[in-house]
Amino acid sequence: MKNTMIEEFWKAVLKQDAEGIRRFFWEDAFVNWHCTNERFTAEEFIRANCAYPGEWDGEIKRVEKAGEVIVAVVRVFPKDCSASFHVVSFMRMEGEKIAALDEYWADDGPPPKWRQEMGIGRPIQ
Repeated sequence: MKNTMIEEFWKAVLKQDAEGIRRFFWEDAFVNWHCTNERFTAEEFIRANCAYPGEWDGEIKRVEKAGEVIVAVVRVFPKDCSASFHVVSFMRMEGEKIAALDEYWADDGPPPKWRQEMGIGRPIQ
């Protein structure tokens, strides 16, 4: 899967376009959302993604390839910018389609108070 395909995949995910998402997966693919301990079939993933409330946008921050695995880091946010999330996606490819997808989602926000009180670190951007 080339970077343009990663862009097309995320465009379909953010638009909640079921048919657009489906074309990127093998029928027997699975998706793991590790932060919530959930495993989905490709169809269940599509249902969950398309049923998620709101209208979404995002930006791909980084894409790396290691053998048959593509790693994508994406910032995802509602169109009203009321929240922000980062997701790291590990896509195991078979040919030009996803066979397995492992994702780690996190809410963006300030460091915890205890770290702020230490006076360490600084904003990335």
